[in-house]
Amino acid sequence: MCVVCGEEFELKPGKPGFANRCPTCSEPEEEGPTAAVADPLSGNREAAAARRKAMRDMLYRKES
Repeated sequence: MCVVCGEEFELKPGKPGFANRCPTCSEPEEEGPTAAVADPLSGNREAAAARRKAMRDMLYRKES
């Protein structure tokens, strides 16, 4: 039974996809403009530096 749509299906060896999803639900989704907008801060150096600093501060803060 498919975990996405609930449809019964038969597993076939050698076929691509997930074992718990039917062939229709296992098909790769279309790559569109959303792939380019996945992380809006990825190109921003200041934001990346701020993220690194925040992670460093959280990891290495002194317990007083």
